[in-house]
Amino acid sequence: MIERRGADFFEPAHPEPRTRRATLVETVLGARHSLISNWMEKSYASGCDSFRIMRRQIVIANRPDAIRQVLVTDNAIFERKGPPVRRALEGVIGKGLFISDGPLWAERRPLVADAVHKNRLAAFAAPMESVTAEFAERWAALPAGATRDAQADMAALTAEIITRAVFGAQLRAGAARAVIEGFTQFQDRVDSFNIGYFLGLDEGLRVRHGWRVRRAIAGLHRTIEQVVEDHLASDSGEDSLLSRLVSHRDDEHHRKLGVQALHDEAATLFLAGHETTATTLTWAWYLLANAPWAEARLHEEIDRVAGDRPIGFADVPKLSWCRAVIDETMRLYPPIPIYSRQASRAAKIGDIEVESQAMVLVIPWLLHRARDLWQEPNLFRPERFLANRPAPFSYIPFSVGPRVCAGASFGMTEAVLCLAMLAQRFVVRPTGAPVVPICRLTLRPEGGLPVTLERRH
Repeated sequence: MIERRGADFFEPAHPEPRTRRATLVETVLGARHSLISNWMEKSYASGCDSFRIMRRQIVIANRPDAIRQVLVTDNAIFERKGPPVRRALEGVIGKGLFISDGPLWAERRPLVADAVHKNRLAAFAAPMESVTAEFAERWAALPAGATRDAQADMAALTAEIITRAVFGAQLRAGAARAVIEGFTQFQDRVDSFNIGYFLGLDEGLRVRHGWRVRRAIAGLHRTIEQVVEDHLASDSGEDSLLSRLVSHRDDEHHRKLGVQALHDEAATLFLAGHETTATTLTWAWYLLANAPWAEARLHEEIDRVAGDRPIGFADVPKLSWCRAVIDETMRLYPPIPIYSRQASRAAKIGDIEVESQAMVLVIPWLLHRARDLWQEPNLFRPERFLANRPAPFSYIPFSVGPRVCAGASFGMTEAVLCLAMLAQRFVVRPTGAPVVPICRLTLRPEGGLPVTLERRH
């Protein structure tokens, strides 16, 4: 693991690139431990490649023009998520939007997208502010020097925000902790490699979980069911995602969306809506703590914008440095570092002949650190996002094209607001434990991020 710092620079933790291509055994074991650990130095440049893992062709499309082709212009060919990802997640989110495709995806995508559309952000302001303010009070009540796990705390914060903002409900006591622990156990143990797929089964093998993972999944489902039941029982008439899905009718068959479909979409939005922002905030605390010049500029901006009053949703457009910190955090630590697709038929990407059913990978982890696309790609430099936006298809933390993250505006606004509100009152300091980025589904610090808190005001 490489991590370097100096008076005016910080190179945050990342795996040292391999000097030779991994063997098959190393590839399998490495992928089962972390999906970002096996890449060679030459991979950290934009480009395309093709190789085989057992009987499956793997195509890496990690050049801006190739990314545009796969995720935008030829999306119909490469729409389907890779079977290993679908198999890994189907036990948690069923046929939810994140892993669905075809007519099912086309039917539900507009409903979910509308629920978290940027035009509805003002309606989410109150729950975002109130939940974060309540969370800040809980931090303020901790004894001096108390150690916290930033990953768990940020997940608790964002889980409560998504529940109140989108479902119009409040998590029952202990529910957030159950979700966080359950999803952590699930990520730690789920096998996202799926040996059957690479042996030639185009849909892979159904994943058989051990009892710990089954227990974690059951806990996640109980929490989602509670959120759904509480919302439906409230009969508040509130215009929310759930109310829209409940009232939705299939134009052809004139029937309501089934209970299982309702559960799948609620689970997808709940998990995707809190996990990605939580990991982004966790990495932001780590980066700021190790770049005092960037942290000082953040505090200066917050104090200048808000003065003595609490910062709020209306201030978000003025927080350009705070937003740059979040952008740079997602460049270095994209929440979903690998997008996998399955080719529905033979095609061509650049000069690579793509077989039908090949796995096609777009890899933000490598793209965002490509030395031919970024200056000093491994350094934390938020200022790179102030003057100009990155070149098209070189920065894709929310993906691009028809399958771009429906909640991108929601997540970005939430991350900026939470970071600013908490940084206004606290300085977050990692305890010095080794920081190791690891990816099985999302990109987290292995074992969490132990931190202590210092009051600013």
